[in-house]
Amino acid sequence: MARNKKTIKTIKTDAPASPPPSQTLSARGKLLLTAGGISVLIGFLVLSRADPMGRNLAASVSPFLILGGYAAIGVGLFLPPSEIEKTIKG
Repeated sequence: MARNKKTIKTIKTDAPASPPPSQTLSARGKLLLTAGGISVLIGFLVLSRADPMGRNLAASVSPFLILGGYAAIGVGLFLPPSEIEKTIKG
């Protein structure tokens, strides 16, 4: 029996390079991340003071602090730099 020779052809394409990823977070993003993290920490501290039946102010406020903090963190990660930051960096 004869052996089949398989050849591998290389295909050269002139595909454009993908854009570079974002280097750093914007200043507003860092500020929002910090504020969100602090809000989450305060939310869990307030939650530790909640009544087991959930009938006091701490049980009502803590979910908003925690979820609001996580939302702020999410927005801070994707917040683009402001026009002032763009002009400063060049």
